[in-house]
Amino acid sequence: MPRPGFAGLRRGAIALLELVSFSLLDPLPLALGGAPPAILASPRAAPLHLEISLSRRQLTLYRGQTPLRRYPVAVGRPGWETPVGTFQVRQMIRDPAWKNPFSGVVIAGGHPQNPLGRRWIGFWSDGKNWVGLHGTPNPESVGQAVSHGCVRMYNRDIEELFEKVHLGVPVIVVR
Repeated sequence: MPRPGFAGLRRGAIALLELVSFSLLDPLPLALGGAPPAILASPRAAPLHLEISLSRRQLTLYRGQTPLRRYPVAVGRPGWETPVGTFQVRQMIRDPAWKNPFSGVVIAGGHPQNPLGRRWIGFWSDGKNWVGLHGTPNPESVGQAVSHGCVRMYNRDIEELFEKVHLGVPVIVVR
């Protein structure tokens, strides 16, 4: 499938997954500390990949087999489970817009109530809907199974991760 241009990504951001819920639940403790910058920036280092554990509700950034950083996440709720499998980062959007799947109302990118937060990293699509990593205005939901399939992160965490990954980075989702 050909990659969409910038305009296609923007349209994709507006039509992003009707996959966000607005539950307010207890937060998970903060993620573990990160790896030294030299490890993250080394051009000769092994490639990056992400692993999302649905049962632990945790995302781990790896370089080769070495875990660099762990982040708490929210995952899909029963009936809207986050897909399991091996995928890759296919979209990266700063300040994505969100379209309410029921009312059609669009919340602009960067708006404090945008359910996608300030960053979007899409890794799964059926050609119509997307699943990805994104921030949330409801940090209480992180650590829970509450979304419509997406993987929610604290805004500071998704912004940090967004700067470390790139298109094509493998995303492995396990139970």
